[in-house]
Amino acid sequence: MGVQNLDRFFNPQRIAIIGVTINPNSVGGKVLGNLVGSGFTGVVYPVNPDSEAVQGIPCYPDVQHLPRTPDVGVICSPAEQVPDLVRQCGETGIKALIIMSAGFKEVGAEGKALEERIKAEARRFDGLRIIGPNCLGIIVPRSKLNVSFANGTPKAGHVAFISQSGALCTSVLDWALEAGIGFSYFVSIGNTIDVDFGDLIDYFGQDDYSKSIILYIESITRPRRFMTAARAFARSKPILAYKAGRFPESAQAAASHTGAMASEDAVYDAAFRRAGLARVFDIGDIFDCAELIGRGRIPKGPRLGIITNAGGPGVMATDALIAAGGVLAKLTDATMETLNQNLPSAWSHRNPVDVLGDAGSKRMEKATEIVLADPGVDAVLVILTPQAMTNPTVVAKAVGKLAAATPKPILAAWLGGVTMREGMRLLIENNVAAYQTPEQAIRAFMTLVAYARNLQSLYETPKDIPVQFQMNRETQRAEFVGRHFTSGPLLSEVVSKQLLATYGVAVTVPYPAGSADEAAAAARQVGFPVVLKVYSPQITHKSDVGGVVLGLENDDQVRAAFEKIVASAQAKHPGAAPIGVTVQAMADIKDGVELILGVKKDPAFGTVMMIGMGGVNAELFGDRRLGFPPLNERLARQLLESLKIWPLLNGYRGRPPVNIDKLVEVLIRMSYLAADYPEITELDINPLLATPK
Repeated sequence: MGVQNLDRFFNPQRIAIIGVTINPNSVGGKVLGNLVGSGFTGVVYPVNPDSEAVQGIPCYPDVQHLPRTPDVGVICSPAEQVPDLVRQCGETGIKALIIMSAGFKEVGAEGKALEERIKAEARRFDGLRIIGPNCLGIIVPRSKLNVSFANGTPKAGHVAFISQSGALCTSVLDWALEAGIGFSYFVSIGNTIDVDFGDLIDYFGQDDYSKSIILYIESITRPRRFMTAARAFARSKPILAYKAGRFPESAQAAASHTGAMASEDAVYDAAFRRAGLARVFDIGDIFDCAELIGRGRIPKGPRLGIITNAGGPGVMATDALIAAGGVLAKLTDATMETLNQNLPSAWSHRNPVDVLGDAGSKRMEKATEIVLADPGVDAVLVILTPQAMTNPTVVAKAVGKLAAATPKPILAAWLGGVTMREGMRLLIENNVAAYQTPEQAIRAFMTLVAYARNLQSLYETPKDIPVQFQMNRETQRAEFVGRHFTSGPLLSEVVSKQLLATYGVAVTVPYPAGSADEAAAAARQVGFPVVLKVYSPQITHKSDVGGVVLGLENDDQVRAAFEKIVASAQAKHPGAAPIGVTVQAMADIKDGVELILGVKKDPAFGTVMMIGMGGVNAELFGDRRLGFPPLNERLARQLLESLKIWPLLNGYRGRPPVNIDKLVEVLIRMSYLAADYPEITELDINPLLATPK
């Protein structure tokens, strides 16, 4: 509907509070008290048929009796009354509603039915927008607008905060009031039956007062809208996301490895990366990270230089850095020589650069300046502990001066209490992100690194890898769907490989066999050595039932393997029938790497792809990355580079690298297949064998 429809929420002149009571501690009473107490200069209309006045303000019996149409209607009434109130507001011409009432889908089927009634009523009125239900409300501090039942109004600032959780909003407001954090907008969106993250990112992305956007996400209702808005503004405005519900208590059984490995959280993680967002995993760090990213100093990589006046905190920072996937920068010989010339002989002679406990401010400043100049250092962390010879305020001023003269990010950890506070204040004042512990600083730095990587992908031009197909994909799709998609929910291995082959993915050809003699005959036709795999529409994880035998060299081995596979499969999966095998050529796996390549249908985001470590241990190690089709060369390569086994793919300890370009091409081809066949809910290629050129 466009951002202009949201402007009524954030710049209203007349507000009606519907369902307000004389109890100042009720939801409506609190909203009215906050609105009046925050200094709102517009007109407030309390609506309550049972009271003549509330908090000294005249009441109206219903919205039809208001003297003028409000810009915003705030509904605080019991849930069962809300659908009718939405209708009344729509008939009166109100175009913006904030529904604070609870008791909807969060309480079960009856509440969900009430939500559906609200949606039905809202659809009758063109341009009507709704925030909520089950929300805390909205706050715009610079406009003295507090339409919420929160305790207190935060100061004005440049962070736009959007949350689905009202309870978290109250906690964040408490933190913000204590820490002095300011907001441009503070919005609780609740159950998001209408206005959602995508709408608000679009609105705040175009708002000059909002320098960064923070999201607390439980679920995304319109993922395509979310991705479009986030990608549009992530280039110009940092967007940080905290996703709740990373580890569900139970997972539904999946028919494929991909289904089990491509969890909801992994899909969200892929979406955040594709959209250029920074993801935060600790809600307590979210404002630290927002502050750091908002300073606009983006590192070129993960290589961190550390300067400290005490060894222990340097070790703590290093542990946290390595554990988080960062890189302790290797200082050049020139840097080491310059440090030797300027530091006492007992300095650490490595990164972290320990300048010793007797270091004064000049020594700390010089060491920081030298490390900053190293071309192999992407950012610097300065750690200071209280020492008799070190003035934390003077060091803070020096670090601030260095920060102003370099494009590299400088972070500071001033450990201690009252003696360090003035230094912390000066650091922040001088555009240096300051933290109380090394671990805090490292978490913020690694979030910045991830953000920089995601942001870079939005700008990169992919290398051209020509992908041509030997068939008309639309004609092929029509024929394939008509022939195979009506026969049941599971495509056989034979049919699946036929589809892969039409998309240019090299496959071994499987020959079905229903008896030991048929298997032996097929093996002679294929040529030894061969592989036998169980063949049954009910069995998807073949290794789990003893359904794979490799390296068979003659007829007798094939016959014995057939009997063994069938017996094992029948014993471990008695309901599966009929059971046979497929006979396939034994692939040459010398110097090859087993991967898994899969497709899954996510209920929110649609089709997703997964690449990761393959073989029978695919789920055990969980080394996988997800992406969204269609892929280009850069997106496909990024998926591979982010795997833990990337060094193995790229050549490790004398091992030849696999054909990366061919592997990238396979990912691109598979992404076209996934996009062309949205009916596919799960697809596995395991193993996908990547070999050297």
